[in-house]
Amino acid sequence: MTLRHPDPAAAGPHASDLHASGPRPPDPHPLDPLTAEEITAARRVLGEAGKVGTATRFPLVLLDEPDRRTAAAHRAGDPVTRRLRVTLLDAATGVTAEAVVDVTAGALLSYRELDAASEGQAAITFEEYGIVDEVVKADPGWRKAMAERGVTAPEALALAVCAPLSAGALAAETDGRPGRRLLRSLTWLRCTPDDSAWAHPVGGLAVDVDVVERRVVRITDTGPVPVPAECGRYEAEFTGPARTDLRPLEITQPEGPSFTLDGHRLSWQNWSFRVDFNAREGLVLHRIAYRDGDRERSVLHRASLAEMAVAYGEAEESRNWVAFLDAGEYSLGRSTNALRLGCDCLGEIRYLDAVLADDLGAPRTLPNAVCVHEEDAGLLWKHTDSFHGDAVESRRARRLVVSFIATVGNYDYGFYWYFHQDGSIGFEAKSTGIVQTAAVPPGAGSPHGTEVAPGLLAPYHQHLFCVRLDAAVDGPANTVEEVDVVPLPAGPGNPAGNAFTARTTPITAAGDGGRLADPALGRRWQITNPAARNRMGRPVAYTLVPQPGPVLLARPGSAVARRMAYGTKHLWVTRHRTDRRYPAGDHPNQHPGGAGLPSWAVGDESLENTELTLWHTFGPTHLPRPEEWPVMPVDHSGFTLRPTGFFDRNPALDLPR
Repeated sequence: MTLRHPDPAAAGPHASDLHASGPRPPDPHPLDPLTAEEITAARRVLGEAGKVGTATRFPLVLLDEPDRRTAAAHRAGDPVTRRLRVTLLDAATGVTAEAVVDVTAGALLSYRELDAASEGQAAITFEEYGIVDEVVKADPGWRKAMAERGVTAPEALALAVCAPLSAGALAAETDGRPGRRLLRSLTWLRCTPDDSAWAHPVGGLAVDVDVVERRVVRITDTGPVPVPAECGRYEAEFTGPARTDLRPLEITQPEGPSFTLDGHRLSWQNWSFRVDFNAREGLVLHRIAYRDGDRERSVLHRASLAEMAVAYGEAEESRNWVAFLDAGEYSLGRSTNALRLGCDCLGEIRYLDAVLADDLGAPRTLPNAVCVHEEDAGLLWKHTDSFHGDAVESRRARRLVVSFIATVGNYDYGFYWYFHQDGSIGFEAKSTGIVQTAAVPPGAGSPHGTEVAPGLLAPYHQHLFCVRLDAAVDGPANTVEEVDVVPLPAGPGNPAGNAFTARTTPITAAGDGGRLADPALGRRWQITNPAARNRMGRPVAYTLVPQPGPVLLARPGSAVARRMAYGTKHLWVTRHRTDRRYPAGDHPNQHPGGAGLPSWAVGDESLENTELTLWHTFGPTHLPRPEEWPVMPVDHSGFTLRPTGFFDRNPALDLPR
């Protein structure tokens, strides 16, 4: 991962200390992002060990991150051992394998093949997108189904979009061969090569493709539905005259931004952390700390968007299986956009490139993968002292934003970490792009969606984002407490009936680690350090303040609920372990379900005063509106982490007037 100015030729002198071309490359760190040399070395080691053939594909190449103690003990100049976790797919047989490669020593440390029926399969490769399109369009059964819908012209069939959709567990169960490598495909049409296919769904038709055998294994056809004819173009030339009453809005920082980058370590105000990017999760932040006087105080060891599910609520047979895990099945990091100044980010921007492996295991640079900038954030604090001549003191807020944007199929997602001057951390997911569509008879509507154009249904669905937070509040040993606000019963202790209090319940054992938010109780969760006390004698803490919506609505026992079980709770607390990486398990593609959080949050494993991971699930249950067609305005969701007795007073008192 390297840094770039949006226009290097135009960068002023203030940007020189931020360029990757600085006077001396920084010392390597065990948490640095992967380099092209490391990806190449891993492929070479695997090849020399006889594990790479002409059919070998590399769905994921990731850093095998060191444990907390190793990362915390590292000092500049210390030797660094780098290990990579590589997922391999044999495209000729469908066999998935896992390998760990020590690229420092040039050694293969481990290699094993997965049992696809019980352990799942490798994530979907970009190559398989093309395989699905080619196989479906060549299939006589699909062509017959299209002909029954009045689509026969070769040019119309050529313009069809046969989307490569994850099969989940349902296809494997009903197919009778759970080890098969399957993708499912729905069909959309285009009028021209640059038309929006999402405006023209082909209803009642789903196709299962064996991507190893490269053939259709099943077609589900519930009968023709008229293909919506109205186009859904949203580009400027199709939407009428542009507004003329917007005046220029310029954001300038003539002395440059207030943050600095030393290698991959970013510092801003009193915050510091390391910036990483990987092919599965995208942006990862390590070792987040706040400088409090002369102390560097840890808050989080690691923070990332670990998974995101999109689960649809249709009952119709050709679509009642539609549910995706965009990180685990589609590799969110590999779907990241190359950002553009003035469109995706605004102001004095610094971009970070990312280096990822392609399907053949070769390194590829993704330019402008991460955006770093500052934003005005409104009023931070203010008071008018009416007892002192109406004296006014106020401070304006600024926040640091670290973000990336990924496109997975029809949806585009922006993910934003916010760092505030008062010690708070925010996370926001911005969902935009185009709602997925289905066809219905014009005017018929559906109890499972909104008709956004004649005959065009936008189905109801859920976005269930799951953020992984490896807690480190003033040290590695933490305890999580659930805090509810409750009214007190009327009586001698509450004679006026107005009193209420905060009820605190420690989460002490793994079996109690799955929790639901409750807005009626103002429920939030406090991450405390029992060994670190503030001046009031209370344990220092950070509080996770949720913005809760419904949890997963699929019925218990359904294929969707088994595979996306993390979405049944707003919060899970687990003991931190290096092999507990993803809430739906390491290989959710075609996994039967039950991996990840449901298997960890059981029993009496202690969660008190120890290394913990919090897994927070949030996101909208989306009932589409006509105003979200043909392209959707951003929908916001997220959460906040607030210091709660972590500081002895307002940490933003020292901001200048």
